[in-house]
Amino acid sequence: MSDDANGPAAKDSPQPAASAVLELARFEIRPGTEQAFESAFWQIRSELVGSTGCRGARMTRGVESPSSYVLLVEWDTLDDHLVGFRESEAFVRWRAALGPYFAAPPDVAHVADVQPDPS
Repeated sequence: MSDDANGPAAKDSPQPAASAVLELARFEIRPGTEQAFESAFWQIRSELVGSTGCRGARMTRGVESPSSYVLLVEWDTLDDHLVGFRESEAFVRWRAALGPYFAAPPDVAHVADVQPDPS
């Protein structure tokens, strides 16, 4: 008897998800402006999530360091972020809305999921 899509082989061989790039943007916000920053983020968020290749975005706030934020954005490709968004008018509006709250330039990195070894 052979294994089919519903059999044991299917459970042991996960199908890799379509690869995506996760942007991790760390923001240090000027103390005392956290609520204004969060409000500005929610007002301008649509500029980001409406960009081609953006799968979603989530802002998080430090528990021990309430002036520290991490923005997690999932992109279809690195170019969708670095070219499509960063070189757009939407980014100009994004940065104008959030930049005044930055205590330092954002620290941005890109990561991708680790896929299971096919062997």
